[in-house]
Amino acid sequence: MLGEIALYSLVALILTGVYLTFFFEASAADRVYQGSYAPLDGSTTSAAYASTVRLSWDVRAGLLIRQTHHWAAVVFVAAIVVHLIRIFFTGAFRKPRELNWLVGVTMLTLALANGFTGYSMPDDLLSGLGLRIIVSVVESIPVVGSWLAFLALGGEFPSTEMIPRLFVTHVFLVPAVLVALVAVHLAMVVRQKHSQFPGPGHTEHNVVGSRLWPSYTLRSLALFLWVLAVLFALGGLVQINPVWLYGPFSPAQATSPAQPDWYVAWGDGALRLFPPWEVRIGGYRVPAPFVPGVVVGGVTFLALYAWPFLERIFGRDHRPHHLLDRPRDHPVRMGVGVAALTFYGLLVVAAGDDIIARLLGVPVYDVLSVLRVVVLVLPLLTGTLAFLLARALRRGDAARLGDLTRADLATAHGAERRPPEDASERPARDRPGERVEMWPEGDVWHWRYRDAPGGLAVAGNRAASSEEEAASAARLAYPGVDRVVVPGPPLPAPGRLRTALRRWSDRALGVSLLVAALRQRRDRRRRDDGPDTSAPDR
Repeated sequence: MLGEIALYSLVALILTGVYLTFFFEASAADRVYQGSYAPLDGSTTSAAYASTVRLSWDVRAGLLIRQTHHWAAVVFVAAIVVHLIRIFFTGAFRKPRELNWLVGVTMLTLALANGFTGYSMPDDLLSGLGLRIIVSVVESIPVVGSWLAFLALGGEFPSTEMIPRLFVTHVFLVPAVLVALVAVHLAMVVRQKHSQFPGPGHTEHNVVGSRLWPSYTLRSLALFLWVLAVLFALGGLVQINPVWLYGPFSPAQATSPAQPDWYVAWGDGALRLFPPWEVRIGGYRVPAPFVPGVVVGGVTFLALYAWPFLERIFGRDHRPHHLLDRPRDHPVRMGVGVAALTFYGLLVVAAGDDIIARLLGVPVYDVLSVLRVVVLVLPLLTGTLAFLLARALRRGDAARLGDLTRADLATAHGAERRPPEDASERPARDRPGERVEMWPEGDVWHWRYRDAPGGLAVAGNRAASSEEEAASAARLAYPGVDRVVVPGPPLPAPGRLRTALRRWSDRALGVSLLVAALRQRRDRRRRDDGPDTSAPDR
């Protein structure tokens, strides 16, 4: 129910955001702060910053609502990211759910954008520094970058139109699109239903879910209350973004250490790690922030959008899927996913290079040098290791990672293991004498488990539409047991009573057919003779 956590975090964002709009003043005009926070009392700041400090110190429940709003944004993005990770590794994005995946990735993009605009609106020193970095990244786009930045800000940074435009984007534009996409997403889920893990009655041709009322509704309502409880507990007990400590934004000042929220920290980390290289292409200078700030982010989301179609093309799989994969079933997807998570996780760590340097007592440039090597080498190592382990699990009989043997690991380096012609006749390594027998019967397949030749047999309670589906059901019920196709079981010999009844029924049928033929012949003869006219009229 990761998607529900994201949905309920969005509900909390909307509820708390409406409350905050009553007190926040989206303006860069000068204001004299007069309030309970003594270090700023009497200081001249922007109206946005003054109203944020007043909201935190002087408005009843203002700090609680403001911090709950911020924590809800953090959890909202985290739930979307974890939800997409689960969908990616289980293959839930495959046909017919590609459109739902595209909607989810778009929602992630909008969540990042809305989180950053809300983070920048208070006009404090930390958020102003982050906004200045983003403006520099946009300006690094060749030819059109400076025009885009000027159009977005309504002038040179920092402009008087900056905060009002951030406010409109954060409060009206992006939430409206998000709500519309949530409605589309839920409509597709209702239409297509949730994907499902293999289990009794679960096939690629059906979807077995739970009833909406009352079981699912009550569970979802309980989750909604728990999400609200956790968010408000965080808002009341765990401090986040204390803007009064940072001070108002000033273009001539910067704060260190300075880290954004985790969901945009990977971009900050990429900017810190990339060397100050600049090139010229066609007479235009490409500044250093372009590659880490624009190319890395663009390639990231382009890959997310294209992945379902790339996997379909290279995997040559155009069938609809309602059953989820185990991550081990697709080693390539597993390796790519683990490598990507390692790469972006290291970028998030790199966003805190100044904190790491301070904690270790070493120069920050030494930390950067080490991270530049690690961010290139470690993803390759973790991705390769994940690929090999997934392939070993898929080819072997181990149920868990801890059950892998040296022989299983050895098979991960070679070609795909093909069973010999008589492999189905050999007993399983860990279950000698046991096997699963499958046989066709008309258009369906049946299977049964047998613990020894001629021993106890347990038949599956549901017929399968294909041999592959029967094998999948048997593999789920009896993992590690070999499967063999056998002739169907012979029909049981009829008893004496059944034989006598069948004989008498055949005779009765023959007599009834003879009587019907004689009656039909008599009726035909009467029609041919015509009516009798010899009798006198009465």
